[in-house]
Amino acid sequence: MADYTPTEMMTIAAARALKASDVCFVGIGMPSAAANLARLTHATDITLIYESGTLATKPSVLPLSIGDGELCETALTTVSVPEMFRYWLMGGRITIGFLGGAQIDRFANLNTTVVGPYAKPKVRLPGGGGAPEIAISCGEIFIIMAQSKRSFVSKLDFITSLGHGEGGDHRARLGVATKGPTKLLTDLAVFEPDPKSREMTVTFIHPGVSRAQIADNTGWDVRYAEKVGETPQPTARELEVLRALHSRTARAHGEAA
Repeated sequence: MADYTPTEMMTIAAARALKASDVCFVGIGMPSAAANLARLTHATDITLIYESGTLATKPSVLPLSIGDGELCETALTTVSVPEMFRYWLMGGRITIGFLGGAQIDRFANLNTTVVGPYAKPKVRLPGGGGAPEIAISCGEIFIIMAQSKRSFVSKLDFITSLGHGEGGDHRARLGVATKGPTKLLTDLAVFEPDPKSREMTVTFIHPGVSRAQIADNTGWDVRYAEKVGETPQPTARELEVLRALHSRTARAHGEAA
């Protein structure tokens, strides 16, 4: 087995979570890499949708933004943003929303707005975009994020996108009928929500990673499932396809990639 990086393990684990039958609303960055890896390997019939209105797009390189021409050129069709949100997203036609974030808490609520007080933040982040609507309107949500105490925090500075709220049945009490985050994929492990508390709980640990490493990179006391598995290592094929995708992207976009 070839050597691989933690980021490659994370991306491959995330790609494996997707199925050919999924209709996936894809975020830019790591979600896009995972979704397109799935499309280029085991889930060739997956339908990828980006916020700009591109339906069933099949980019050969990773887009730099939702407005990247590669998305429109390779899409089955492109619809208006209002149609994308009102008819496709809020109409319940998308099975998976694939998101990232700057901060996450134990109930998979996400912050992409500010670090620090809202009125006088230490850092002003890119903002929510379509993520708040994606988080409540897709059938379920997958989240991909590199794990560190800086990003995995006990309390968010701002809740941009709803995860499981305060836990338990909080989503349902807010009138949200969709499942919310069902997988959190990091460079150390795979988390899934506890059936009752909805706290994100480790179900798989990546090869070579210890529980101590997970604790050192998490801002809360991590819970583990009764049976925790080891994530299967990347195959040579998965690494080959992922690296070729990143190589094409680098050639196409240069330093911007």
